[in-house]
Amino acid sequence: MDGGYDLQVEPWIPVLLLSGQRERLGLRDVFKRAHEIDELEVPVPPAAAGLLRILAAITARIAGDGEEGKSRLDDPDVAEEIEDWLALRERVLRAGRFDPDAVDAYFDRDDLAGRFDLFDPARPFLQDPRLRQECVDAKGVPNTSGVNKLVLGRPTGVNGAVLFGHFTDTAPVPVPAAEAAWHLIAQLYYGPSGQCTPRRSSGKRIGNSTAGPLRKSISYFPWGPDLFTTLLLAVPSPQVDVDWEMEDTCPWETDLGDPLGPLPPLTWPGRMLTGRFRHAALLVPSPDGRMVTDAYLTWATHEPPHEVHDPFLILDRREDGGFQPRVADGARALWRDLDSLLLKDNRQNALRPPALEHLPRDLLPRLRVRAYGFDQDGQQKDRVWFKATSPQVLQWLEENDAEMAHHIKRCHVAAEETGKRLDFAARVAWKLATDTSADPSPKAKIKLDPKNPGPWAAAALTQYWPAAEAEFWRLTKSGPTTHRVTRAFVDAALAALDEAIGQAGRADIRVARARNRARNLLMALLQPSTPG
Repeated sequence: MDGGYDLQVEPWIPVLLLSGQRERLGLRDVFKRAHEIDELEVPVPPAAAGLLRILAAITARIAGDGEEGKSRLDDPDVAEEIEDWLALRERVLRAGRFDPDAVDAYFDRDDLAGRFDLFDPARPFLQDPRLRQECVDAKGVPNTSGVNKLVLGRPTGVNGAVLFGHFTDTAPVPVPAAEAAWHLIAQLYYGPSGQCTPRRSSGKRIGNSTAGPLRKSISYFPWGPDLFTTLLLAVPSPQVDVDWEMEDTCPWETDLGDPLGPLPPLTWPGRMLTGRFRHAALLVPSPDGRMVTDAYLTWATHEPPHEVHDPFLILDRREDGGFQPRVADGARALWRDLDSLLLKDNRQNALRPPALEHLPRDLLPRLRVRAYGFDQDGQQKDRVWFKATSPQVLQWLEENDAEMAHHIKRCHVAAEETGKRLDFAARVAWKLATDTSADPSPKAKIKLDPKNPGPWAAAALTQYWPAAEAEFWRLTKSGPTTHRVTRAFVDAALAALDEAIGQAGRADIRVARARNRARNLLMALLQPSTPG
């Protein structure tokens, strides 16, 4: 179609090939050449996290073998027995690539004609064409959200912060269609709650939305030696609590629902991965279909979301005993989450991502973990996104190497406890050094002002965490025979404290006493009564 942008064939997904070459591919070639691809190189991590879920859902539709009547990974009959499903996945893994005919058979389905076109007039990919009529003002004039609202990092409104370029609402810059597809995916998974472009449905005009299913979260994927392996391992295990009576569909495989009606049942794996969006979107293309010049972003539903453990999220226990996804923190390195990824339950304080269950044992020494996070608040503020990749750590999964998994937990706990003590000690030191009314005697209680922590704590932690990471990886190389691990982190904390206080003022008796008090607080972690 003229002016269309068919994501099956348009080069919109940047990839790094195993040969070292970089290319952009459409969906068909991503699957046909997945065994040649090292990894995805989508430069917007929230979009990459969403795209991997979409690719995993399609993988379940096309990955199968010739046995037992062309069984596929999304076959509910195969899924009845986890052993049968895992055996099928193993056979597909041994094939080493996706069957090109199976890829074409899926994308050539008659019911999917036009469904992967970003600008199809009837059913544009992951969009709702009804917004043209439903997002209008009182006079029936289209009320768009603006292209700046679509692109994460661009400012919107009067006070929007400029993060990645100079853009304003009065002079919006069109975005290439490929990039618009990335940001569309990111908005559907990570979109904000609160005020949005009003939408009128069944006579009701509503102008607020609820947060996307992945908002402020961090996703963890088992990362294989090629994209083919990564995608197969991303298909979630059928051991989930979903509706097994209903047919499973992805948004592009079914009709548009009533935004004011009940949510369709949660099914596996397609709707679980791609059918929990809270926002609706519609892109406005340039006449030639190469650019996006405007966009509608609004609410899709206000029904309570389905409860499910997303296969790529760590769940942390709340104070009320329930669980919630681990919140992304742009200042937190991936190694600090390793024990929650390797241990099956982590004393029930954290539940690891289901995607790390049932991994093929022979692949474990070659598997890494890829994390995609988006540091946001629960409403409108976006801080920073990030991605990180671990070394080959999944060989240390608890069921494969319990001793090493618990050693890693021991190292992580020691690092965290030392970091907390360093923060406290540096605040105490600042108080003693600058407050003449504070009692400097060693056993005196110090009352800290949370509003005036002083500069030493932040400076010390900035020095400490990179050093702690180096010590952590050194201790993993030493292996579980190293039982007492706290000393390494305390030494790193002492060095960080000295660096934060600096040489200036060392001759000052108050600074010297404050430093000594802080060092003693850290050294107390090495007392025999302290585990680790």
